[in-house]
Amino acid sequence: MMKGVRRGCLALLTLVTMQASAACTWPAWEQFKKDYISDGGRVIDPSDARKITTSEGQSYAMFFALAANDRAAFTSLFNWTQNNLAAGDIKAQLPGWLWGKKEDNSWSVLDTNSASDADVWIAWSLLEAGRLWKMPEYSDAGKALLSKIASDEVVKVPGLGSMLLPGRVGFVDDAGWRFNPSYLPPQLASYFVRFGAPWNALQATNLRLLLETAPKGYSPDWVRFDKKKGWQLKQDKSLVGSYDAIRVYMWTGMLNDADPYKARLLAKFKPMATQTEKTGLPPEKIDIATGKVEGNGPVGFSATLLPFLQNRDAQAVQRQRVADNFPGKDAYYSYVLTLFGQGWDQHRFRFTARGELLPDWGQECANSH
Repeated sequence: MMKGVRRGCLALLTLVTMQASAACTWPAWEQFKKDYISDGGRVIDPSDARKITTSEGQSYAMFFALAANDRAAFTSLFNWTQNNLAAGDIKAQLPGWLWGKKEDNSWSVLDTNSASDADVWIAWSLLEAGRLWKMPEYSDAGKALLSKIASDEVVKVPGLGSMLLPGRVGFVDDAGWRFNPSYLPPQLASYFVRFGAPWNALQATNLRLLLETAPKGYSPDWVRFDKKKGWQLKQDKSLVGSYDAIRVYMWTGMLNDADPYKARLLAKFKPMATQTEKTGLPPEKIDIATGKVEGNGPVGFSATLLPFLQNRDAQAVQRQRVADNFPGKDAYYSYVLTLFGQGWDQHRFRFTARGELLPDWGQECANSH
């Protein structure tokens, strides 16, 4: 009898061990770590001769590490970010957005300005890591960073309300403000509502930013709000949707089906889906005022549309393109877009209607055996 029990326990233990080792196997993430992340936790963009690191790269990698249940990677990424981009204390200082090699061959922050898209992802990732891994030190850091974002990067705009600036400085002048619609994913905006002002107001103004700046159903990379005339959508000939805006469609597609905004946003951006279905490839650039498209987007664009496309056949076309043209070690941005889009498509993570992470750590075990 005891032998049988022991054998059963041993079999169970073996299974649990196998599952634990498989729980974090996300091959594309493991490859990304090898190709793009230093031993010290720095995400390197090799396309720049200065071997740069951006706060965006750090923030995305922290998200992927959390989704993969990769605590070791998360810790080293966060520590590197805090020590090198935030002068050792992310609770007191927003991360500088750009770090790399200077002309005198020393390494340091190259631009101390912040990038709010990275800041909100870092804050969210810390808060969710604290919750999922039961590590209050991460929750505390996330809350403090969120307060810092609210005080340094949120501005009240007459006619709009509270808005998230793209960075601490450089986006406000006497006549108006510049915004980036891709910087605050709606699911993160939903998540931050629990922290009260200004986040509860920002959720509504962020939705306005998305809905009101896409006259032909395409989101712009950057847009200006004039103090007297409101959104500047036709006057600016350079208004295009491209490498920044592609994320807007992805965040929309990743919204939980129970999110009240999802249907409105999908309907608003339908032209992007229609265009991609028609040609089989997402456009690289779109004139926001006319809807005129130009060129074909890289493979990362196809990955971003996997959550967004509602037509299964159209989805399958993009899925195949990603499988056939997976980004290599010299395509940082395409790679992170692919980790987001394909990772979602493979059910490695989801978001709840309140913007929490629903990691599928069990699912990966099931896939591996």
